[in-house]
Amino acid sequence: MIHPITEHVTKSARHTSFYLACGPADGTPVIFVHGWPELSLSWRHQLPVLAALGFRAIAPDMRGYGRSGCYAQQADYALEHSVADMIELLDSLGHERAIWVGHDWGAPVVWSIASHHPERCHGVAALCVPHFADGFAPANFLPLVDRAVYPAAEYPAGQWDYQMFYIENFDRAHTAFEADVTATVKALFRKGAPAGRKKPARTATTRRDGGWFGGAAQAPDVPRDADVLSAADLAAYAAALGRTGFAGPDSWYMNHDRNIAYARRAAGGGKLAMPVLFLHGAFDYTCETMDSRLAEPMRRDCADLEEVVVQSGHWMAQEAPVAVNAALTHWLARRFPALWPVLGKP
Repeated sequence: MIHPITEHVTKSARHTSFYLACGPADGTPVIFVHGWPELSLSWRHQLPVLAALGFRAIAPDMRGYGRSGCYAQQADYALEHSVADMIELLDSLGHERAIWVGHDWGAPVVWSIASHHPERCHGVAALCVPHFADGFAPANFLPLVDRAVYPAAEYPAGQWDYQMFYIENFDRAHTAFEADVTATVKALFRKGAPAGRKKPARTATTRRDGGWFGGAAQAPDVPRDADVLSAADLAAYAAALGRTGFAGPDSWYMNHDRNIAYARRAAGGGKLAMPVLFLHGAFDYTCETMDSRLAEPMRRDCADLEEVVVQSGHWMAQEAPVAVNAALTHWLARRFPALWPVLGKP
């Protein structure tokens, strides 16, 4: 059976979440949480596949994006608020627990749900960004930079230099993205390549260059990478990000101290006992987990962890959807057989 992807909105006194849904309403929810600077649309290749297997596949626009609530204060983009948004979304679906899948900044959201609300999780899967029980923040990931690739004297923040740029030059960062949103989307959403392995990522020189685009006031007009985005996808991203701007999305990077403080309040010190799946991007050179020690804290703090390497760059769910879907469904079938619909039962 082919299930249509439908649009929905849930509202509370504190937040409005727009979300896409696909699959039977009574199916076990699998909630896909996007990162920067994406949308519910980012999971377009996953929703119908999970729906066809009998799950209720859900993908919200996160706060600051698309048709969900946007806020003026940077503090409103601390992880604690997005976790509350997702719990409200799950409540609106009428389910106690879900399987949570996150990518980029969506990964710290689902990790935080798992560590603060384990009773609301069957399991958690993350793409590209591993679990940090102490909080996903420079204080915790900078010590894990691969100094063979990023000598400290030349690259003090390693590949995470771009995060320092947000902190030091917030207005310049978001106005450059907003100057030509279509060009920004085309410049950012590009597939990975094996040739970049063990070489400095472009994000390692953001401050030295004076910005994301070599210090230019806007993104260069490069061809669309058809292996990541169709023309329709590009238009949808550009329209949504043009409408909301980048101040909200970029504010996710401005809450490191708040996120660390939130992590310290997690149950059990942030250690996870539930089934966990992590997908490594073989050609993701910012969230580089193949050669560096970035995944070590996750391996220490997740008791039931499975890892899969996907031959893709950072935009994994869009660049390599077949591999991502295969990894997710294989994990779901083995670890959660009771949650699958029972076919053919009288």
